[in-house]
Amino acid sequence: MKKNFSLSAFFLFSLALVLFSCASTNCGAMSKKHVGEPIKKDQDPMNQTSVAEHVWVYKTDGTVQCENKKPIPLDVTRKDLKEIDVYSAVNKNDGMMRIQVCGSPTGNCNVYEINRKDLEAALKLGFREWTGP
Repeated sequence: MKKNFSLSAFFLFSLALVLFSCASTNCGAMSKKHVGEPIKKDQDPMNQTSVAEHVWVYKTDGTVQCENKKPIPLDVTRKDLKEIDVYSAVNKNDGMMRIQVCGSPTGNCNVYEINRKDLEAALKLGFREWTGP
């Protein structure tokens, strides 16, 4: 009787192991890699600019708590960067905790992705390097 119980327990344990492992990984076919196919130019990592070569800079968007003043648009602050190439732009909150008092800054900023070599020029134009979330 004990052997049947042990065999049943072993079978159930094995079944549970297989089911749980399939739930956390792909139990289907191996991923297909296209071996021997040429790499397209836009997919070649050697032709792409490294993310490490880019930095983010920002200026606040001018919004303050309890006021219905519209934020300074991204394209307006973008003009302050003059000849500096901008790869992307977004309005983000700096993620800092703020005192809740009317007239206090909201922490919303116009943030721009630029080339690292242009960081000094952007800082001289009144921007700050973005370290927020």
